[in-house]
Amino acid sequence: MVIKQGRYSGYLRPMAYLIDLAIILLFALQFQFEIIDYFNYAIFISIGWLILSIKSQFYEIYRFTKVIRIFSLAFLQAGLFILLVFAFFGFFEELSRPASRILVYSVKVLSVILIVKLSIFYLLKRYRKNLGGNYRRTVVIGKTIRTKRLIDFFQTNQEYGYQCKAIFDLKKNDTLENCFEFIIEEKIDEIYCSVTSLTNKEISDLIDFADNNLKVLKFLPDNKEIYTRRMKMEYYGYLPILSLRDIPIEDPLNQFIKRSFDIVLSLLVIIGILSWLSPILAILIKLESKGPVFFRQKRNGLDYKEFYCYKYRSMRINPDANIHQVSRNDKRITNVGKFLRKTSIDELPQFINVLFGDMSIVGPRPHMVSHTHMYAERIDKFMVRHFVKPGITGLAQVSGYRGEVETENDIINRVKYDIFYLENWSLLLDIKIIFQTVFNTLKGEDKAY
Repeated sequence: MVIKQGRYSGYLRPMAYLIDLAIILLFALQFQFEIIDYFNYAIFISIGWLILSIKSQFYEIYRFTKVIRIFSLAFLQAGLFILLVFAFFGFFEELSRPASRILVYSVKVLSVILIVKLSIFYLLKRYRKNLGGNYRRTVVIGKTIRTKRLIDFFQTNQEYGYQCKAIFDLKKNDTLENCFEFIIEEKIDEIYCSVTSLTNKEISDLIDFADNNLKVLKFLPDNKEIYTRRMKMEYYGYLPILSLRDIPIEDPLNQFIKRSFDIVLSLLVIIGILSWLSPILAILIKLESKGPVFFRQKRNGLDYKEFYCYKYRSMRINPDANIHQVSRNDKRITNVGKFLRKTSIDELPQFINVLFGDMSIVGPRPHMVSHTHMYAERIDKFMVRHFVKPGITGLAQVSGYRGEVETENDIINRVKYDIFYLENWSLLLDIKIIFQTVFNTLKGEDKAY
């Protein structure tokens, strides 16, 4: 019996659901239900888990999915599952169990499910790379820079399981009819084509062929700017509308999650660190130079609105503080200030800004107002970063673009990372950036001055 390569992947999702459900019900034996109560729990949890999984897209995992996406989905599913279990025991009060016991059960279940999910994910990668199974047969239509990159990707990343069987160039000798014959004869699974390599009629014919022959059709963006963006499809009635970009943080639920995370962590830092550190630093700062303990400076935040950003004062009072950026070996910096800036302790008062809602813990770093105006005129897409709140730390900062802007390339790359962050935000990404920030601080950074 010959199994068509690439198509049995469709069995993996229901198998994953059954495995996860088995884990959930197996661990539920610890509650020592009566048979009828266990049956009720199984039905309630099974239906609830399925509905929540569909809503959270917990099983929307593909061969090209990033691991951070898996963790993000698992984190969301964990919160929903815990609420589901507590809802069961709240509905069936006669079966009530201690909250701590329910919580321990939920953590055990979700930990095992995550381990199994990651194990399957990595085993499949190994299976594709080392044994050549679970692969997708593909063809590429069009010879462009982007299709060449795609083919190189298929060849150098065998763990994704894509095998390119042919390349068709319709601008030369190849025709769509030859392409269609090859796809049917070789039992091709997926078709990739460059938009610029096809006319409108060819695109229409290709779509019809793919639909009629149950082939997956995917288009590679061409060199037009609009196709390279992360766009969002919306419908006005039956009319499809493409939004320029999709910003996850604009979703009300995501806003609530991010704001709650900011409030909790900022309160921990303010109460646990700033409450005792500020008096000590106040004495040291005052002993070395005259002036306030805290330095405040106008910055541009969400929707370009101005706010006062707080820091521990690390420089002597000078008229250029709001004009010139700090440079290496800057003589304005005090001895105490050198230590504060090197360890990034001078940034800690910005947790007050976070608590007030002017900033977030993670986001694009805010610039001085004078510099913001300058960069807005000179740097393409600089203003996009103001779609979200500025942060104490950000993806650009942990990627090597913190501190002084020495060349225009620094600010250009900073903007690129900021745009990637706001278009791909997740709570897990925030947590990763925070840990990377702490690690970089402990390790020491060359541009921390």
